[in-house]
Amino acid sequence: EVQLVESGGGLVQAGGSLRLSCAASGFTFDDFAIGWFRQAPGKGRAGVACISGSTGSTYYADSVKGRFTISSDNAKNTVYLQMNTLKPEDTAVYYCARTRYQFGWNNQAWYDYWGQGTQVTVSS
Repeated sequence: EVQLVESGGGLVQAGGSLRLSCAASGFTFDDFAIGWFRQAPGKGRAGVACISGSTGSTYYADSVKGRFTISSDNAKNTVYLQMNTLKPEDTAVYYCARTRYQFGWNNQAWYDYWGQGTQVTVSS
């Protein structure tokens, strides 16, 4: 059974940091890319970052470049999202998901399994 489980969310002040984790199981990690998406209150879900399980290539939304870093530990089948210099507009539920199509990473239609999400709240 394919599972993606996020953890690490919480409440942090603006300028602070959080590290999210996405523990994957039930599939061969190297065959997929893992993406992070977020959904702010009243808004649609948007891509944040993505990493290829096979090559380690990474992709970022412009809004988080230079502040967020995606990485993976293939031995643990876990993907991380290090979030620094957090802003109130980063407040959202963060989801991880898998896709075979890293080049279309920002299109959520290409993702077939999703985690349950973890809440990140950044106070001003």
